[in-house]
Order: sequence, then C-alpha cells, then structure tokens
Amino acid sequence: MRLPFTKMNGAGNDFVVIDNRDLSIHLDSAQIAQICNRHRGVGADGLLVVEPPRGGADFRFRYYNADGGEAEMCGNGARCFGRYTSRLIPGERDTLSFETIAGDLSSRMIGNDVEVTMSDPFDLQLDCGVSVKGLDGPIHSLNTGVPHALSFVDNLMDFDVRGVGSAIRYHRQFPSGTNANFVEEIKPGHIAIRTYERGVEDETLACGTGMVACSIVYHLLNGIPAPIKVNVQGGDTLVISFEGTKETGFRKVTLTGPADFVFEGEISL
Repeated sequence: MRLPFTKMNGAGNDFVVIDNRDLSIHLDSAQIAQICNRHRGVGADGLLVVEPPRGGADFRFRYYNADGGEAEMCGNGARCFGRYTSRLIPGERDTLSFETIAGDLSSRMIGNDVEVTMSDPFDLQLDCGVSVKGLDGPIHSLNTGVPHALSFVDNLMDFDVRGVGSAIRYHRQFPSGTNANFVEEIKPGHIAIRTYERGVEDETLACGTGMVACSIVYHLLNGIPAPIKVNVQGGDTLVISFEGTKETGFRKVTLTGPADFVFEGEISL
C-alpha cells in the first residue's frame, strides 16, 4: 500500500496529514505508529485524518497520537488541519468548521497564521494535591479538549521536563493519563511553557491545548486578562484569548499561531 500524505507543523509540533474523504483508507494503530516513527517512517508527533462530516460541519477531524492511539483533539493539529482543508474548498475559504471527539471547532486564516476556536474547557482544579519528585509547587489541572496538568517553575530551560512530566503523566491521580506542562512567567501577560505529551511520551516543541490550559490557569492565579502570549520550545510565540471566569466557565477560547506546509510524499505500508 502506497499512502499519499502531507507533512505540516504548527509551531514545531509536527504532523502527517492524510486526506480520507472517500473513507478508502483503513489504518490500524501499528501502521499509524509506523508512519509517525522518526527512524522508520515519515516522523511526526501525530497523524491528522480528513474525513467527511457526520453533521453540519465542513469536515471531520480525527487525530491520532504517535503511539497509534486516537485522541480527542489537538490544538496545534487543529490549526494545521484548518489550513490544509482550506485548500480543499473552492476558492480556499478562510473560515471552516470541523467535528472532533471533543466537539465542533472552527478555524480562520489570519494572514499566514491560523486562529482556531476551541471547545469550552472543563474539569478545572487548582492545586490537585498531587506531589511528584523534582517539583516543589502545586499542580493544577484543566481539560481543554484533552486533559492537562501544569505547574509553575523557576528556570524553565533547565527543568527536567521528561522525568517530572512522565511522573505526572502516569500519576494515579490521572487514571486516563494526562499531558504535563511546566510554566514560567516572562513578564505580565507573557509566559513560556514546555510540555510532556501523552501518546508521544516525550517533550514536544509545542502543544496547543497545553498553551490554552496554562494561559487560563495563569490568568486565574495572577489576574492577568487575555490575550496571553505564550512562548513554546519550538521558538514561536502564540496568542491565547478567552472570555469568562472560574465561576461561569470559560468560552470563546481561541488559539492563534503558525501552521506550515513542509512537504508532500508517499509512504509504503
């Protein structure tokens, strides 16, 4: 089987994109893991699959982690998905909607950037009471389409993201697993984060849903209003906006940043 694909990246978070609008492609978890393997495949943090919608959206967005398991959604992947599918609509329409396990999302082209309107966050917990070796501060959690835990640290660039992140990801407090984020304030309204991603089982250069979780908790703890700027390990700065409060819930959550085409090709499976 020769499978055509497009390679994209969103702020260094890289993806393989497959057009399966005719539903002719059937991949199992081992094949997805092979595609994402950086030594024996294309190499990616995850796989994005375009399918026809089941409801009133323009497309269905299916997301698979690098280990082959399907996940609810991915923020950086959603921006890449939005830019990719804009080419599939006559006239390259700027605004699109797509279905995910986490709910319907929408994307909008803003110059070379893509703004994605995310699903409403839920399950906010400030200070979960979780303690792991190598981390002194409290751990907070928030589901922004996928589960995230996060903590604020000093000297982010020297922090043991892989070691401490893995301990949080597999902690019994999170029976389904969680992504783990570490945050440092650069200045008011501007933070930097590093993320250990569930399913990749390592640090990635960026995580869109993680940026949203960190920005909202940062806002709650410090009273800093949106928009929040976020530096990621890949070198890009993205912008998170939202409305709402802890009491009313957060809504109109957007993630804005780059989504780039890298190359196209075919892989034999």
